[in-house]
Amino acid sequence: MARYIGPNCKLCRREKQKLFLKGSKCHSDKCPIESKNYPPGEHGLSRRVKFSEYGLQLREKQKVKRMYGLLEAQFHSYYVKANRQKGVPGENLIKILERRLDNTVFRLGFASSRKEARQLLLHRHFLVNGKIVNIPSYLLKPGDVISVRDKSKKLDVVHNSLRKTKDNLYSWLQVDKALLSGTFLQIPERDEVPLTANEQLIVELYSK
Repeated sequence: MARYIGPNCKLCRREKQKLFLKGSKCHSDKCPIESKNYPPGEHGLSRRVKFSEYGLQLREKQKVKRMYGLLEAQFHSYYVKANRQKGVPGENLIKILERRLDNTVFRLGFASSRKEARQLLLHRHFLVNGKIVNIPSYLLKPGDVISVRDKSKKLDVVHNSLRKTKDNLYSWLQVDKALLSGTFLQIPERDEVPLTANEQLIVELYSK
């Protein structure tokens, strides 16, 4: 399975904002964005770039793609699927991304980042409706229950993450910290998703 193995903090600096790729580090003073909020590279600090229309669209696509930890082929396939559905394509795209299992494990607080959630899933630590699912891209349906396997309920990484997460932070999710389980209640509306992005620019980019 192809994946990005380079420095995550450089991705945040390239987009000039936190993409929350490193878990707790993103919420601490160690986050490079706090002191180096400019693109990486020799001329990052001095370079002043005025983006073209295409450049703005590309940066928005790269930002969302990297935030959810996807490569180009998979991200584009989600756009194609979103464009075929009824409704606004950009909003449909965000809804599909939020239905991913790795994203939901992260949103529920079982992992401190989507990357960590993906690793936990690949190591078969989670169940969906009582069955092991180790596919990060698995798309959840309303009513699906995500839970930690009995053999994995003592994992420090899960408990450490949960301690830093507020209860039921998102309206479309419900978490039970005592039982180490959560429920995907419904597909969220776009205005419910805490994502600072202009998905219409992504649609315009792919529509060319």
